Amino acid sequence: MKHLLFIILALFSIKLSAQQKQFSKDDNGKFIYYQVVDSQLISKDTLLQRAKSFVNVAYKKSMIQESNTDSSVLAKGTMVIDKTILVAGHPSGEVSYSFVFEARNGKYRFWLTDMLYIPYQRDRYGNFVPTTKIGVPLERTPGKLGAGAWKDILNSAYNKIEKFGDEFKKYLATNRVEKTKKKAETISTKKW
Repeated sequence: MKHLLFIILALFSIKLSAQQKQFSKDDNGKFIYYQVVDSQLISKDTLLQRAKSFVNVAYKKSMIQESNTDSSVLAKGTMVIDKTILVAGHPSGEVSYSFVFEARNGKYRFWLTDMLYIPYQRDRYGNFVPTTKIGVPLERTPGKLGAGAWKDILNSAYNKIEKFGDEFKKYLATNRVEKTKKKAETISTKKW
Protein backbone atom coordinates (compact mmCIF):
# COMPACT_ATOMS: atom_id res chain seq x y z
CA MET A 1 0.00 0.00 0.00
CA LYS A 2 2.87 2.37 0.82
CA HIS A 3 4.48 1.72 -2.55
CA LEU A 4 1.24 2.37 -4.41
CA LEU A 5 0.74 5.65 -2.56
CA PHE A 6 4.35 6.66 -3.31
CA ILE A 7 3.94 5.87 -7.03
CA ILE A 8 0.71 7.88 -7.28
CA LEU A 9 2.32 10.81 -5.47
CA ALA A 10 5.38 10.66 -7.76
CA LEU A 11 3.24 10.58 -10.92
CA PHE A 12 1.16 13.49 -9.66
CA SER A 13 4.25 15.59 -8.93
CA ILE A 14 5.73 14.77 -12.36
CA LYS A 15 2.49 15.81 -14.03
CA LEU A 16 2.43 19.11 -12.11
CA SER A 17 6.04 19.90 -12.97
CA ALA A 18 5.44 19.05 -16.64
CA GLN A 19 2.63 21.60 -16.87
CA GLN A 20 4.92 24.55 -16.19
CA LYS A 21 6.23 25.97 -19.44
CA GLN A 22 9.83 27.00 -19.70
CA PHE A 23 11.97 29.03 -22.05
CA SER A 24 13.99 27.31 -24.74
CA LYS A 25 17.71 27.99 -25.03
CA ASP A 26 19.48 29.25 -28.13
CA ASP A 27 22.94 28.32 -29.42
CA ASN A 28 24.66 30.59 -26.90
CA GLY A 29 22.77 29.16 -23.90
CA LYS A 30 20.48 32.19 -23.49
CA PHE A 31 16.74 31.94 -22.98
CA ILE A 32 14.71 32.61 -26.12
CA TYR A 33 11.03 32.81 -27.02
CA TYR A 34 10.91 31.87 -30.72
CA GLN A 35 7.90 31.54 -33.04
CA VAL A 36 7.49 30.90 -36.76
CA VAL A 37 4.04 31.74 -38.17
CA ASP A 38 2.62 30.92 -41.61
CA SER A 39 0.78 33.84 -43.17
CA GLN A 40 -0.06 32.93 -46.74
CA LEU A 41 -2.70 35.67 -47.08
CA ILE A 42 -0.52 38.64 -46.11
CA SER A 43 2.38 39.97 -48.16
CA LYS A 44 5.86 40.57 -46.80
CA ASP A 45 5.59 44.36 -47.10
CA THR A 46 2.30 44.43 -45.20
CA LEU A 47 3.74 42.25 -42.43
CA LEU A 48 6.76 44.52 -42.15
CA GLN A 49 4.59 47.64 -42.02
CA ARG A 50 2.36 46.10 -39.31
CA ALA A 51 5.39 45.03 -37.26
CA LYS A 52 6.79 48.58 -37.39
CA SER A 53 3.38 49.90 -36.37
CA PHE A 54 3.26 47.45 -33.47
CA VAL A 55 6.63 48.60 -32.16
CA ASN A 56 6.17 52.34 -32.80
CA VAL A 57 2.45 52.76 -32.07
CA ALA A 58 1.00 49.93 -29.99
CA TYR A 59 4.01 49.46 -27.68
CA LYS A 60 5.63 52.87 -28.00
CA LYS A 61 5.85 53.32 -24.23
CA SER A 62 7.75 50.11 -23.58
CA MET A 63 9.65 49.43 -26.84
CA ILE A 64 12.19 51.39 -28.85
CA GLN A 65 12.94 50.50 -32.45
CA GLU A 66 16.67 50.22 -32.99
CA SER A 67 16.84 49.44 -36.70
CA ASN A 68 14.93 48.02 -39.61
CA THR A 69 15.74 46.63 -43.02
CA ASP A 70 13.64 45.57 -45.99
CA SER A 71 12.72 42.32 -44.20
CA SER A 72 13.38 42.78 -40.46
CA VAL A 73 12.69 44.95 -37.43
CA LEU A 74 14.95 45.09 -34.36
CA ALA A 75 13.79 46.64 -31.08
CA LYS A 76 14.51 46.68 -27.37
CA GLY A 77 11.81 46.74 -24.74
CA THR A 78 10.82 46.16 -21.14
CA MET A 79 7.85 44.57 -19.42
CA VAL A 80 6.82 44.69 -15.78
CA ILE A 81 6.58 41.40 -13.89
CA ASP A 82 3.85 41.28 -11.24
CA LYS A 83 3.90 39.47 -7.92
CA THR A 84 0.44 38.43 -6.81
CA ILE A 85 -0.40 37.43 -3.26
CA LEU A 86 -3.99 36.19 -3.04
CA VAL A 87 -5.92 39.05 -4.64
CA ALA A 88 -3.57 42.00 -4.23
CA GLY A 89 -0.59 42.32 -6.51
CA HIS A 90 2.34 44.61 -7.03
CA PRO A 91 5.23 44.81 -9.50
CA SER A 92 8.21 42.75 -8.41
CA GLY A 93 10.53 43.83 -11.21
CA GLU A 94 10.95 44.33 -14.91
CA VAL A 95 12.41 42.23 -17.70
CA SER A 96 14.27 43.95 -20.52
CA TYR A 97 14.57 42.06 -23.80
CA SER A 98 15.65 42.27 -27.43
CA PHE A 99 12.92 41.78 -30.02
CA VAL A 100 13.66 40.60 -33.57
CA PHE A 101 11.12 40.24 -36.39
CA GLU A 102 11.88 38.84 -39.85
CA ALA A 103 9.43 38.42 -42.73
CA ARG A 104 9.37 36.45 -45.96
CA ASN A 105 6.59 35.86 -48.45
CA GLY A 106 4.18 33.44 -46.83
CA LYS A 107 5.66 33.39 -43.32
CA TYR A 108 7.34 35.38 -40.61
CA ARG A 109 9.25 34.72 -37.43
CA PHE A 110 9.97 36.65 -34.29
CA TRP A 111 11.90 36.05 -31.10
CA LEU A 112 12.67 37.66 -27.79
CA THR A 113 16.09 37.10 -26.24
CA ASP A 114 18.77 38.75 -24.05
CA MET A 115 16.32 38.89 -21.15
CA LEU A 116 17.54 40.69 -18.03
CA TYR A 117 15.63 40.96 -14.75
CA ILE A 118 15.78 44.14 -12.67
CA PRO A 119 14.09 43.88 -9.23
CA TYR A 120 11.85 46.62 -7.84
CA GLN A 121 11.58 48.04 -4.34
CA ARG A 122 9.41 50.72 -2.75
CA ASP A 123 10.83 54.18 -2.49
CA ARG A 124 10.00 56.64 0.27
CA TYR A 125 6.89 57.79 -1.60
CA GLY A 126 5.43 54.28 -1.90
CA ASN A 127 6.22 53.86 -5.60
CA PHE A 128 7.90 50.77 -6.97
CA VAL A 129 11.21 51.71 -8.59
CA PRO A 130 14.18 49.68 -9.91
CA THR A 131 16.76 48.86 -7.25
CA THR A 132 19.60 48.98 -9.78
CA LYS A 133 20.22 49.63 -13.45
CA ILE A 134 22.17 46.40 -13.89
CA GLY A 135 20.00 43.46 -14.89
CA VAL A 136 20.44 39.81 -13.96
CA PRO A 137 20.21 37.34 -16.87
CA LEU A 138 17.22 35.01 -16.55
CA GLU A 139 19.51 32.07 -17.38
CA ARG A 140 21.44 32.27 -14.14
CA THR A 141 21.01 29.49 -11.61
CA PRO A 142 19.90 30.79 -8.22
CA GLY A 143 21.20 29.64 -4.87
CA LYS A 144 19.17 27.35 -2.66
CA LEU A 145 17.63 30.19 -0.65
CA GLY A 146 16.37 32.16 -3.65
CA ALA A 147 15.36 29.21 -5.85
CA GLY A 148 11.63 29.42 -5.10
CA ALA A 149 11.40 33.17 -5.73
CA TRP A 150 13.47 32.86 -8.93
CA LYS A 151 11.18 30.08 -10.19
CA ASP A 152 8.17 32.37 -9.64
CA ILE A 153 9.94 35.16 -11.53
CA LEU A 154 10.69 32.82 -14.46
CA ASN A 155 7.06 31.62 -14.57
CA SER A 156 5.73 35.19 -14.50
CA ALA A 157 8.19 36.28 -17.18
CA TYR A 158 7.26 33.36 -19.42
CA ASN A 159 3.53 34.06 -19.03
CA LYS A 160 4.01 37.76 -19.84
CA ILE A 161 6.18 37.03 -22.87
CA GLU A 162 3.76 34.38 -24.12
CA LYS A 163 0.91 36.90 -23.81
CA PHE A 164 3.06 39.45 -25.67
CA GLY A 165 3.63 36.92 -28.48
CA ASP A 166 -0.10 36.25 -28.79
CA GLU A 167 -0.83 40.00 -28.97
CA PHE A 168 1.84 40.41 -31.64
CA LYS A 169 0.40 37.60 -33.78
CA LYS A 170 -3.12 39.05 -33.46
CA TYR A 171 -1.84 42.51 -34.38
CA LEU A 172 -0.17 41.21 -37.55
CA ALA A 173 -3.24 39.15 -38.51
CA THR A 174 -5.72 42.02 -38.33
CA ASN A 175 -6.07 44.79 -40.88
CA ARG A 176 -5.49 47.96 -38.91
CA VAL A 177 -5.52 51.17 -40.83
CA GLU A 178 -3.76 54.11 -39.29
CA LYS A 179 -6.26 56.83 -38.52
CA THR A 180 -5.30 60.11 -40.07
CA LYS A 181 -5.78 63.09 -37.85
CA LYS A 182 -8.39 65.46 -39.20
CA LYS A 183 -7.41 69.08 -39.41
CA ALA A 184 -9.24 71.25 -36.98
CA GLU A 185 -11.68 73.39 -38.91
CA THR A 186 -11.43 77.08 -38.24
CA ILE A 187 -14.74 78.66 -37.44
CA SER A 188 -15.35 82.09 -38.85
CA THR A 189 -17.79 84.34 -37.06
CA LYS A 190 -17.88 86.78 -39.99
CA LYS A 191 -19.66 84.39 -42.35
CA TRP A 192 -23.01 82.95 -41.36
